[in-house]
Amino acid sequence: MLIGLIRHGLTDWNAAGRIQGRSDIPLNDEGRKQAGRLAERLAEESQQWDFVISSNLLRAEETAKIIADKLNLPLLEADARLTERGFGQVEGLTLAEREERFGADWNMRDLGQEKLEALEERMLAFMADLEIKYPDRNVLVVTHGGLLAQLYTSLYKDRLTERIGNLSLTVLEKREDLWEPLIFNCTKHLLAEASSSENRN
Repeated sequence: MLIGLIRHGLTDWNAAGRIQGRSDIPLNDEGRKQAGRLAERLAEESQQWDFVISSNLLRAEETAKIIADKLNLPLLEADARLTERGFGQVEGLTLAEREERFGADWNMRDLGQEKLEALEERMLAFMADLEIKYPDRNVLVVTHGGLLAQLYTSLYKDRLTERIGNLSLTVLEKREDLWEPLIFNCTKHLLAEASSSENRN
């Protein structure tokens, strides 16, 4: 069984450095283009996928639909367990605004953020359900950076700690009791486009 974990495409709040959390912000035009580039990459690669599922936030659902349409895959009903971590009072704020209002240690304070343990619990429960329902399928999952970062911390501790980029792809393979990363946080589909654009200028 393979799971392809995808962070949604770029939004205006991403571009401005604002924490989104549960705020339902749509993709911007660049985010839609990014989703199309990943879909093109997946269409060209030999790996076959069976269906796509996403969180119930607009930016993830829109990313998932672009990919599912391009690959002609079923798009399953969104799963609320894949939604981003709630960030309480800091949602919508840039780093400078967070530090101005709450201090440099804002992330250590209780400002209504969802507990990391709860975030981890719901994502691991989702993964376990996928194993039970679809043990012989390959599944694309579109979700969020904060959620994915916590999942990778849970699975790999300090082994994989990179920041999770927009439209990054991670592919995990189930081997007995372990999820082994075949690809981690890969954005080569975006880098190739940027390089091509530079060469044309």
